[in-house]
Amino acid sequence: MIARLKGTIEILASDYAVINAGGIGYQVFMPSSTILTLGMVGEEVRVYTHMHVREDAILLYGFSSDDDLKLFQLLINVSGVGPKLALAMFSTMNAEQLVPAIACGSEELLIAIPGVGKKLAGRLVLELADKLKSGWADAKVMPLGEDDDEVFAALLGLGYSAAEASRAVMALPHDGKLALEDKVKQALAYFSSK
Repeated sequence: MIARLKGTIEILASDYAVINAGGIGYQVFMPSSTILTLGMVGEEVRVYTHMHVREDAILLYGFSSDDDLKLFQLLINVSGVGPKLALAMFSTMNAEQLVPAIACGSEELLIAIPGVGKKLAGRLVLELADKLKSGWADAKVMPLGEDDDEVFAALLGLGYSAAEASRAVMALPHDGKLALEDKVKQALAYFSSK
């Protein structure tokens, strides 16, 4: 089992990196969020890895933190979620967005991820919500307001990506006193402040 790699980046692609560790170049598939923060070719890097063994291949999946790796391993244990879909989930939302979306049962946020339908979103919430609420290390799982799914849908309708919309929704105050229109205005203000 290869649990961690420390080495030099030799190749950076859109969905993988080749890391030279001890004279061997390991191809490590990663979410785009990890690739963007990994560094440049020639730099030394450390990634936490999951080795996935299939009948026809042995593949490595890498993450910049141990918490991201643990979340990935939880995701792939859900029926219907393979490593490629789990990577797509991480490429759409980071762990700070994904954990609250699952833990708080926000299926609308999950459905916005390519490859995740209503049934799979429900299965993710059913199988992982309690684990994430009680056992996720240092996760800030805050309850979502009842209008948050509608704000998310409104942002999608305005042309924002699922990742952008989920970041804006997570940044909203969750005091329950704001009207839906005010939440949408604040979400739009979030984009103008970036």
